[in-house]
Amino acid sequence: MRLADIREKLRNLADADRAKTMQRFFKTGPGEYAEGDLFLGIRVPMVRKLAKEYRELAYSSILSLLTSPIHEERQVALFILVYKYQRAGNEGKEKIYNLYLDNTRFVNNWDLVDATAEHIVGAFLMHREKTPLYRLAKSGLLWERRIAVMSTFHFIKHNEFSETLKISSMLVNDREDLIHKAVGWMLREVGKRDIETEELFLRKHYRKMPRTMLRYAIERFPETKRKAYLLGKI
Repeated sequence: MRLADIREKLRNLADADRAKTMQRFFKTGPGEYAEGDLFLGIRVPMVRKLAKEYRELAYSSILSLLTSPIHEERQVALFILVYKYQRAGNEGKEKIYNLYLDNTRFVNNWDLVDATAEHIVGAFLMHREKTPLYRLAKSGLLWERRIAVMSTFHFIKHNEFSETLKISSMLVNDREDLIHKAVGWMLREVGKRDIETEELFLRKHYRKMPRTMLRYAIERFPETKRKAYLLGKI
């Protein structure tokens, strides 16, 4: 499998009109969170299909894609890593985990984080020391903080909520809207499985939470209770 082949296939799938729309949607303008990111305009299912086809791609080629300025090249690299991780032994999983964390500066948009963090970082740390997540949560890099909280989705799906709540408490005053959304989303996922646990956290923090974070967290609450939280009457 050749790196040149996968790049050629990506360019054959490119859609210039869709690329323009995606560059606006993903905030690539001056001063925005994804400033300078370049898109080919390829739909995610097509990128996933290509990643499955090239799941045996060499790590050197994957790294070339992951460090590309083109969003879909980074995306296909990350999807390949997820597919490799799912089939790898312990040594292979550790290699992929380390490669991911060594290159977080290239996992640099919310869609890239959300589609991969739980499947690599969360999966690897499930039965290991969670210290790396707290380092990420304290990072000055937006994407590392998002990786920290989104990785806990793997734990949530196994009904383990403590790391999500601890990291959420660290990020409750974060300045970035993309962190507010991610934390609120993960709190909502906790609540789907254990509403009492979510509400214990909310009662402690909801008055100082950013509005977006709170709205995401209580989105599925009954209307009366949702309004009470929004009005600070809980």
